[in-house]
This record gives sequence, C-alpha cells and structure tokens, in this order.
Amino acid sequence: MVSHSSAESEYRSMVVALREIKWFRRVLAGLGIDQSKPTQLFCDNKATIHIASNPVFHERTKHIESYCHAVRDAVQEGVIVTDHVRTEEQLADILTKALGRAPFQYLLSKLGVRNLYAPT
Repeated sequence: MVSHSSAESEYRSMVVALREIKWFRRVLAGLGIDQSKPTQLFCDNKATIHIASNPVFHERTKHIESYCHAVRDAVQEGVIVTDHVRTEEQLADILTKALGRAPFQYLLSKLGVRNLYAPT
C-alpha cells in the first residue's frame, strides 16, 4: 500500500496499533481487569492526530480507505485517546529509523535497555 502523505502513513500505523490495543483490552477484560478508561495512543504527527480526532470527513482525507477510520471511531467511542509525543521522544523510532549514537542511546535508556557487559 502506498501512502500519499506522512500523515496517512502514520494513520495506517495507528490502525495496526488499534487492532493490538483492542485485542489486549479484551484479554485484560477477560482477566477481570477494568477497561473503563481509554488507552493512550501516542503519535508524533499532529496532522494524524487531527484526522483521528476530527469526525468531519475532509476533502484532504477522502483518499484514506474507510477501514482506516476505525481509529476515528475508537476515539469517539472512548476506546483510545490520541496524544502527541515529540519526535525526539518517540520510542518506536528506535525500531524504524537510522538514528545517531546520542538519540539511539537516549531511546535505549528510555526503554530501560542496559549493556550487561559495560563496566559499572
């Protein structure tokens, strides 16, 4: 699938994340863990958050397939809430982007990854 913009690409990623969130919420509910609060879904693209949060169908979003609007529906139903995260803080980037040493080390520390062989 080819996205027409970075916002559309991020939105498609949110759809994938939403599927995982819904599955995990069902697992937790099955274990008797309360699911009354929405799950936070972070994104570093403000345009994508706007698309997900705005129920109005815009001319600029008409090319996004209707299945993608499951994210928008989940926001309206209170299943998820979308929040902006600065690009520098986006933990997923460690898996998807070529980062310099400093940003890579920073994200590793945020994930709690430690070098077991480093001198202490």
